[in-house]
Amino acid sequence: MARAGTRVARRRDGAARLGALPARDLPGGLRLAEARTPAARMKGLAGLDALPADLALRLLRCRSVHTFGMRFPLDLIWLSGDGEPVRVDRAVPPRRMKGCLRARSVVEASAGTADRFVAGLRP
Repeated sequence: MARAGTRVARRRDGAARLGALPARDLPGGLRLAEARTPAARMKGLAGLDALPADLALRLLRCRSVHTFGMRFPLDLIWLSGDGEPVRVDRAVPPRRMKGCLRARSVVEASAGTADRFVAGLRP
């Protein structure tokens, strides 16, 4: 039993947080949640302990991101206005800033999963 004033550690995974967001299924059993509201964009993946390998978050109208508040590295898949990948940044560690001027949105996925999501995003 925890004493008063002590912090109880809780596991925070992305499945619970992203499950409430609008999403689309991609080939290969992948799921792409979309942060469409300012609140969803602000919360993003910060503070989570993990993100399942088959789940990612797409930030619409986005050309730059930061990984402050992250606890694990991310693969960033930058997408054009047509949804085509224009660049992939792999294993971006916490406390970094990244941007892509050609992008119109970005997909944030667990490090090491970008290739699966890129294949699933192509028409």
